Amino acid sequence: MNCRHCGTPLEITFVDLGSAPPSNAFLTAQTLSEPETWLPLRVLVCGECWLAQTEDFARPEELFRPEYAYLSGVSSSWRAHCERYVERVVERFGLGADSRVVEVAANDGTLLRFFQARDIPNLGVEPTAGTAAAAREQGLAVVEEFFDLRLARTLVAEGGPAHLVVANNVLAHVPDINGFAAGFAVLLAPEGVATFEFPHLVELVEGVQFDTIYHEHYSYLSLSAVARVFALAGLAVFDVERLPTHGGSLRVFAHRVDGERRPRSAAVDEMLRFEEQKGLTTPAYYAGFQARAERVKDDFLAFLLAAKAEGKTVAAYGAAAKGNTLLNFAGVRPDLVPFVVDRSPVKQGAFLPGSRIPVVAPSMLTDQRPDYLLILPWNIAPEVKQQNARLAERGTRFVTAVPKLEIE
Repeated sequence: MNCRHCGTPLEITFVDLGSAPPSNAFLTAQTLSEPETWLPLRVLVCGECWLAQTEDFARPEELFRPEYAYLSGVSSSWRAHCERYVERVVERFGLGADSRVVEVAANDGTLLRFFQARDIPNLGVEPTAGTAAAAREQGLAVVEEFFDLRLARTLVAEGGPAHLVVANNVLAHVPDINGFAAGFAVLLAPEGVATFEFPHLVELVEGVQFDTIYHEHYSYLSLSAVARVFALAGLAVFDVERLPTHGGSLRVFAHRVDGERRPRSAAVDEMLRFEEQKGLTTPAYYAGFQARAERVKDDFLAFLLAAKAEGKTVAAYGAAAKGNTLLNFAGVRPDLVPFVVDRSPVKQGAFLPGSRIPVVAPSMLTDQRPDYLLILPWNIAPEVKQQNARLAERGTRFVTAVPKLEIE
């Protein structure tokens, strides 16, 4: 396989998680009797541009299907994150009624609703039918397509260029990362700004966040790699911020290289130096990650087996993609975790891909009172613990497996 960005043959293996079905390919009662598609899940690193990437096994249309089940607005912490972002960019870039905002991968419209509340013209681009419908129910305009260079040209022709283009947690989801980035240079007005948020590769490595690896994530990103991709696309990075979201993310600000140039923040060079000092652009940085991931998996599985031997019950919270990676890597089935609760009505009544653990409503926790509650989306663990404080008062203990097993 060659690098998706620069074409260099890939020779550095980052981690091999065996195989798994697509992380959001939830099963129904009807499809439980049908075979599932399991795909190898291995990440390689380019020794030239240092882009970490999964092997090619599935097209986006196979992963982001109409019934795609992730709804971003379910998380109260994410809603608050979006609201803060809108407040900041409106003030920083002087956005108003004469501006145009486009969000790529708008999901259920959680972020765009805050622009809508300020009467700032906006448009969402969202390829999955279910989430696009949820956004339209909020009165938002949504183009139901995958974003690429062709669509960028169409959007400009039909509505004019954008003063702000937002792309949260989508840059990692595209196989043609070069063409995707080039679309932003086309869609942006000369004075426009694009912002991208994505989990930081440094946090993944140092936090042993192997469960954030799944087929929908074609790339695992650093500023070093992203700056190269953007430069080829005609974009220049002028600022970067570190965020706590998704276990540690970056927010990158970019403008067109042929448009209005904004002062380059010192934070950009500081982050590039930070990544270089960590050794991110050396093969040695990725050595040993496999063993660390396996150690987390082994400890997690030992806990579940011990709980079962003691007659203790373990329920899970959050039918999240990262949870599916963990459960399938560890080979967990309903005999060890009989159910997972999730607040999203779209997921309730379904079954997790691979493990086939049933997804139920949170009320099941009150009915069953498990001895342990395994929080699969560990990045929102404080929110989950707060929501289930009464359960803890009755004796249930909270458990997270990544970056290490913790029971409290």
